[in-house]
Amino acid sequence: MAKELILIIEDESRIANVLEAYLKAAGYKTEYANNGKYGLELWRAAKPDLILLDLMLPEIDGIELTKIIRKESEIPIIMITAKTEEIDKLIGLELGADDYITKPFSPREVVARVKAVLRRSNGQNLKRHYQLGQLSIDLNAIEAKCVDEVLQLSPTQFKLLAFLAASPDYAFSRAELRQSSKDSFVDERTIDAHIKNLRKRMGECGQKLETVRGVGYRLRS
Repeated sequence: MAKELILIIEDESRIANVLEAYLKAAGYKTEYANNGKYGLELWRAAKPDLILLDLMLPEIDGIELTKIIRKESEIPIIMITAKTEEIDKLIGLELGADDYITKPFSPREVVARVKAVLRRSNGQNLKRHYQLGQLSIDLNAIEAKCVDEVLQLSPTQFKLLAFLAASPDYAFSRAELRQSSKDSFVDERTIDAHIKNLRKRMGECGQKLETVRGVGYRLRS
């Protein structure tokens, strides 16, 4: 069975070479671009399954590249950031990135995160349908609608929405939502960013996604 193709967009060749070696050892195929402009061209030509995207890139930076890609695709994106890029990291998540990795990192950690994000994006073990007022969630089709309009959600956003919809009116803590992702690397601040972006993507149905002070979040029935 063919393995997924991972596109690495990273201007530091040493880091890119290490990532390629570890991903190939894990059975993935890889493509590599050393600047944002070539990365955009390669994404359109190679049609990868996931992008590892550095924030600080020549030609087109990671934030601008995410904006362009999200206008055309919901492909999973994992951002690679430096510790000093906290604000840009959160902006990236709000734009629709699925996860982030902070330099310096362990290549094994990167492989683990790639596996986790791809697992979520593939929508494994989703077999139900939820109808909460004007909000409809079809887990077979991996599709959500508000007043019959399809919501443009990233794989992580859809997974969170489906998890909340399975127990409407129940207030989940950030820790519980973190565990629901089955990805031990997602932290609670990442959950906040994903929820904020999900609420925006839900349009008028976003009012159903409530913040419960001192607890976390719930989806009203």
